[in-house]
This record gives sequence, structure tokens and C-alpha cells, in this order.
Amino acid sequence: MRKSLLTLLIAAGALSASAQSAIDAYTLGRQDLKGTARFMGMGGAFGALGGDLTTLSYNPAGIGVYRSSDIGMTMDLDFNHNTMDFSGLKTSVDRTSFLFNNIGYVGTARFNGVLKNLNWGFTYNRAASFNRRYAGRAKNITNSMSNYIAGVANSNELWLSDLQATSSYDPYVGYSDFAAPWITILGYESNLISPTTTDNEAPGFVGLYGAGTSGESIIEVDETGGIDEYNISFGGNFGNLIYWGMDFGIMNIDFTRRSLYTEYLDNAYVGVDGQSGTVMTRSQADWDIQNYFSVSGSGWNYKLGFIVKPIQELRLGFAFHTPTWYKLTEDFGANTTYNYPQTDLRPGGAQTNGGYTGYNDFNLRTPWRFIASAAGVIDGKMIISADVDWTAHQYLKLSDPYYTRDSWGWADEDINNPFYYTNKDIKDYYKTSVTFRAGVEYRVLPEFSVRLGYAHTSSPVKEAAKDDQMIIYTAGTDPSYEFDDATDYVTAGLGYRYKHFYLDAAYVYRHRSSEWHAFTADPENLAGSGATAKMTGANSQAVLTLGFKF
Repeated sequence: MRKSLLTLLIAAGALSASAQSAIDAYTLGRQDLKGTARFMGMGGAFGALGGDLTTLSYNPAGIGVYRSSDIGMTMDLDFNHNTMDFSGLKTSVDRTSFLFNNIGYVGTARFNGVLKNLNWGFTYNRAASFNRRYAGRAKNITNSMSNYIAGVANSNELWLSDLQATSSYDPYVGYSDFAAPWITILGYESNLISPTTTDNEAPGFVGLYGAGTSGESIIEVDETGGIDEYNISFGGNFGNLIYWGMDFGIMNIDFTRRSLYTEYLDNAYVGVDGQSGTVMTRSQADWDIQNYFSVSGSGWNYKLGFIVKPIQELRLGFAFHTPTWYKLTEDFGANTTYNYPQTDLRPGGAQTNGGYTGYNDFNLRTPWRFIASAAGVIDGKMIISADVDWTAHQYLKLSDPYYTRDSWGWADEDINNPFYYTNKDIKDYYKTSVTFRAGVEYRVLPEFSVRLGYAHTSSPVKEAAKDDQMIIYTAGTDPSYEFDDATDYVTAGLGYRYKHFYLDAAYVYRHRSSEWHAFTADPENLAGSGATAKMTGANSQAVLTLGFKF
């Protein structure tokens, strides 16, 4: 079975193998609506306009529109409000962050020939922010994560010796030929799972939840970090008809997630004799698992764009972004604590890797991105602009920096590639998402403008994955995952010009919904067997740009 193959691959290197999943790849490859206040105030619909510092990282042809030099800085006050609806009980958590969205410079040189101007620029742009907190509580749960852990142990056909430290094998070092998945080691060491037989075969394992068990669960998650982009751009203007630009981007990722999952169970099934596996007692069971995951690194990409102005009132834009090729390093670890007051077991806990965080190097390639745009100018006072942006998330790809082509073929086609199944999961879970952006700007006075914008991004997740019609595989010791629904933005802005100075302000409201799962559904009963919650993110941003053109 595929499940056994995957979990055996994970188990084959519990310490050194990757701790990434398709879910992690999507998180690290996702970008947001970030940039200058003018760009954000028009919903990001700037692909056919240009003349703004954000366009260097969006449609680099926008640098060719400049006829003078520009220097500017953008600040962003981000109010993040997340609500988790867990079994009908809603919990809201707020987080406020102060960010620098964009800092940049564009220089220009003018000519009298067909080439009207040649421009160059350097910008920093905040491509995405990961800063958020969320929490939830579910009463009267119908399943336990311990049962999920027992299922992982059973699918691996683990023996007790695979989970117990001996003189020749320490599961917290894992130097044997076979190392069990860390989540099963934590589960066994914390008495979350119990063997059901000691026959000369791999025993079955059961979790804490059974007939007559009841209880509640709590989740708390804290995420920080972001994606920063540094751009070096060149572009120009041919006859005030064709504007072109190219951009070389350097990307930095810094992402950290800390999570705490807790269960309080009554009448739980706790094994008190780990060797015989036959003595079970009914007890209150209070336990939790804390997970730490951090990834950082850098990558590069290339962008090329064009803007065509066939008549003064119309502009058409097109841009494509190559994938970003990242080299990343992750740190990860987990620990459990438990208390079974109605048994002889003393309160205790377990931890991965002797309490030290593990680390791993890996490569990530993001998808290609294509942007088509159109903008119209009415009476020299109003601009109406629209963009369509395609991102094929199913072409995200993870790879091992130390894995090379061999006689069996290319790394991504070889079943021996440690990321073979993870990359297959990406294609199974994700699809192309389409973002539509629209914006309008009206010049009320020569010095004063007002702006409105809207953007909509379709869900990047296939329905079969979102609707619990397949098993969702995660990595490491955190079985939780989240799938995004559609994301909507409503924006408004103001602009003021005085001689060479400009001041822009914008308000951006983002609404994003998603489904959060504590663990994947039971393979024998897919519908509704995993603990799920509805997530709603209501994010407000106050953005201010200060600049000077000369």
C-alpha cells in the first residue's frame, strides 16, 4: 500500500530525513498583497501602469515608465485578527505587527532617439508576512490524536523494540538500520499508545480514545517571519510605445511556527503494562504535544515584463516570473507531557533527539507565475486598471541538495528520491490559483487623488483534498495542516503631490478562510473522522508611503 511505503520512507531516517511536507512547501511558496500605498490602494492592479516602486517586483516593465528618478519608503501597520470555529466554539486571537513594506530607488537617463529613456532601480519589498496567532478549543471531541499516532505505528508494522531504548538501539539517536517515526516514539514513551499483543509478530497499537471516552482539545499556534525580496531592475522606453523591464530578485525566507496541542480525556484507555499489552485501565488522561519548526534561507528568481501603449488612453501589460530556487535549512523538535492520575504511571513526558533540535537542508522551487494586465486613462483624470495573475501551485517542488541523477533517471522521477512522495502529494493536493485585481484612481485636484481596489484569489486546493476524500500526509511530529479557501481584498487610498514630494496612504482589508485539521482522516472512514475547525482571518493594514521624485 502507498501509505506503508510513505511511512516506511519517513521511518527510514527519522532524524536525518526531511521534515517537510506538501503543506510546508505551499506555505513557504505563498506570497501576499504587499508594496507601496499607491499599489495596495488600487488592489495591486498595477501590471499595465508602472511608475511605482512595487512594479519592479511585479511587472518590471513598470520601471520603463519612469521619466525621472524616484526614492521612497513604505511603512505598514498590520492588525491580524484570526478566529477559529472549533466544533461550534469560536476563539479569536489578535496580533499587531509593524513592517517596512518597500524601500527603493529608481534612476533614469533620457535620450532623444527611439530609446527615450533607460532606467535602473534597487528595491526591497516585503513579499509575504507570516505573523499571526490563532487558538481554538473543541468540546466533546469524537477522536484523539493518540489514535492517529497508533495508526501510524500500525501502518509501519512497528515492533516494541522499534520504540524502546536498548543497549544496541536508542530511538532518540536512531543509528540502527530502522528508526521509527518520531511521533510514534513520543506516543509510546508517553503512554499515548499501547500494544495489544506480544505474539511473534508486529503488535497492533491502540490510542487513548475508545468506547465511553469523552473529552476536549485545545490548540494554540504562534507563527512569525516573512519573505523578503531584494530587486535589481533595468528597463526602458521605446518611442513612448513599448516599455520593457527585467528584474533579478534575491529572496530571503524566515519562518517559525510554535504550536501546542492539548487533550483532556475522561475514561481513556491507558496501558499500564507495556510488555504484556493486555492490562488496560480507564483513567483521566491529560496530555499535550509541543512542536517547534523553523526554516530560513535564500533564493533567486528572474522576471521579464512589457507594457504596450497603442494609444494614449490604453495600456496593456504582460509579465512572467521564473520559479524562485531556494536553498533552505530547517530546525525542528517536539516534546510531550502527560498525566494519568487514576493509574500507577507518574506524570512525565518525552522529547525528540534528547531535547536537541534536529536540522535539515533542502531545496525548494516555487512555480512559474504569469500576469496579464490592462489599464485605461479617461480624460487624463481617471485610471481604471485590471490584472489577472496565474500561479500553478501544483508545480512546487522539493529536492535534496545532496541527491543527484543516477542510472535510474532524474531525481524527481526516481522512487528512491526522498522527496518523491512529497512532490506527488503536492500535485495531489494543489492546483492553479487565479488572482483577479481591479483598481481605480481619480485625480480630484492636481495635487490630490483618491483610490479604490479589489482583489480575489481562488482556492489553490483540490476539492478531494479539502473535503477529506484522501489521506493528507504531513511530516515530522506535527500532524496538523491547513487548506486555504478563497482570499479577498478590499482597499482604499489617498494620494498627495507637492512639487517633487509625494505622500500616499492606504487601507487594506483582507479576508481569508481556511479549514484546519488536527490530523488527517482515518483511512477506513474518511468522512469527518479528523478533528477539524473553520479558520477566518480578518487582516487590516494601514499603509503609508513617503517619496521624492527628482
